[in-house]
Amino acid sequence: MAPKPRPKRICQALPATPGTARPPVHVPVGRTEEDRTVDLVRLFDACLHSLWLLPVLAVMIAADGPVPVLPSETILMSAAAAAFGIHDVRGTVGLFVAALVGSIAGDLLAFWLGRSSNRLLPAAAHADCGLGHWVRANLFHRPVVALVGARLLPGGRLVSTAAAGRVGLPLRRFLPGSLVSSAVWSVYMLAVGMLLGPMVGGNPFLSLAAGVVMAVLTAGGFAVIQRLRARRRPAAPVADLPLALPPAAAPAAPALVTP
Repeated sequence: MAPKPRPKRICQALPATPGTARPPVHVPVGRTEEDRTVDLVRLFDACLHSLWLLPVLAVMIAADGPVPVLPSETILMSAAAAAFGIHDVRGTVGLFVAALVGSIAGDLLAFWLGRSSNRLLPAAAHADCGLGHWVRANLFHRPVVALVGARLLPGGRLVSTAAAGRVGLPLRRFLPGSLVSSAVWSVYMLAVGMLLGPMVGGNPFLSLAAGVVMAVLTAGGFAVIQRLRARRRPAAPVADLPLALPPAAAPAAPALVTP
């Protein structure tokens, strides 16, 4: 005998009764703040690990010599902190080379402008401050010491390089000082990044924030020190002028000579 066909079951959707929970409906929503933060972190990470970072950074450091308004130090410290945070040896060496090349190129540009132009960098070449006087007094006797000492102070790079060109320091004596000062400055920037590396853990957003904070603290600290030194410096004594000038003495009568 042929098997009997099973009866088909007809499934009907039962109407939802009051008080029963309905299954959740997934409705697409807009982007949240967390998504925007993740995208921003990815953007910073792409910038700090881009192939264009090193040449762009070198150009910024070079242009920062005669025009010290670019955030080259902040970007360098941030990139160094990110590189040390992930133990990127190749990236660290590349940052050092880019900083060294850009620094020497910027020094040569400021040196040439200080020597050839009387309008572009006159204030920097003839800075009437303690740093400017010290640089001009030591450029011919100790050019390396003058350039290195001024390089580690805010604004000292422009003052020292422009003054070296203005006073006529020979290029063969300027180049060794520029090389040593650029190497010392590059190592200093990377050392700051090495200290910040374990704190940021390779996070690009934290690396950038740490670089900005360190740049502000460094500039602010030197500004406070200079202001305190200016206050402690005694003012030049001014001689008290007499209220009334004494009357001019009448010329003495010539003595009579008797024979």
